[in-house]
Amino acid sequence: MRYRPDRYGDQISQLGYGCMRFERKGNAIDYEKAEREVLLAIENGVNYFDTAYIYPGSEECLGRILDENKCRDRVNIATKLPQYVMRSAAAIDKTFREELTRLRTDRIDYYLMHMFTDIAEWEHLKTLGIEDWIERHKKEGSIRNIGFSYHGDTDMFLKILDAYDWDFCQIQYNYLDEHTQAGRRGLQAAAQKGIPVIIMEPLRGGKLVDLPEKAKQILTADSRRYTPAELGLRWLWDQPEVTCVLSGMNSEEMVRENIRVASEAGPGDLTEEDLRIVGQIRQILREKEKVGCTGCRYCMPCPKGVDIPGNFHYYNLMYMEKKAPVRFEFARNMGMRKDPGFASQCIGCGKCEMHCPQHLPIREKLKEADRDLRPFLYRIGIRIARRIMVR
Repeated sequence: MRYRPDRYGDQISQLGYGCMRFERKGNAIDYEKAEREVLLAIENGVNYFDTAYIYPGSEECLGRILDENKCRDRVNIATKLPQYVMRSAAAIDKTFREELTRLRTDRIDYYLMHMFTDIAEWEHLKTLGIEDWIERHKKEGSIRNIGFSYHGDTDMFLKILDAYDWDFCQIQYNYLDEHTQAGRRGLQAAAQKGIPVIIMEPLRGGKLVDLPEKAKQILTADSRRYTPAELGLRWLWDQPEVTCVLSGMNSEEMVRENIRVASEAGPGDLTEEDLRIVGQIRQILREKEKVGCTGCRYCMPCPKGVDIPGNFHYYNLMYMEKKAPVRFEFARNMGMRKDPGFASQCIGCGKCEMHCPQHLPIREKLKEADRDLRPFLYRIGIRIARRIMVR
């Protein structure tokens, strides 16, 4: 296993274990199976385990495994405060104490504010006294590092990054999401500030594993014979700004394979040919795109706050992946922002089209995107969720 340093020089395995996808048996996690897989990972050097308050049964399962096998001190636990439902300092305390109990531990090594999409969420936590709360828990040792996980656009990520003295952060990043969400620009900005970056969704929920046949043939013809998963992981570990890549491993075979790759891959390992192949596969995946948007952002800012590249990104994903999960991701990542940037905010002024290098009919395509991304029931669901979660 290879390791990369956190902000204070502690070594984190560059492969982390994402505990959201522990396999279930009926309504409960299959404990014996999860235990075998987690212990196999620990024995082979994985020392970063990521869970969250809202992952059903995950914190309890991980805590039991580490406790019963006496290996708590061999690993780092990362878990998350569901900040979007916090309404008081008492609620924050109660949730944190419950997490410690579930995890059977007296400390959280890496504690995250879960699922930021807008700096307004951090500002709300500040009104609840979160900064003093963090300082107190770090001083007493029950929290070692404080960070946040993020789903939103790059500009807002940069604002949150600058809003506090964070110890680390966690972003969705892969070769399809290279220039969306926090993106490469966000990754590099965090690295420039000395903030370690944990990567989630490195294979885009399996999309970069189950490739089209044409893409698989390209990999088969290449002398290195990388598997689709291996290429996606190596693309991330090729970047020195990446600290740890989370994988939701749920088979011993997957654990062994990912450990093999993580023991070999490092910054600067990919050749020009490897990167060319990544580009070819990315292009194949995008053949079903509805809009030829490159994400260059020359169309921005929109005077009415429409996130034009963001809408087109999710619109394209709907036709590259399954529609329902992408609609959910769109609703979560864009719909829960304080200022959501929906295509329906467009007034048809045409300023965006004047600056688009691709000469796209942006106004027309925004209407199409909004119809597909927010059908009637999704509009209602987003409206209800915003009343509950957005302040």
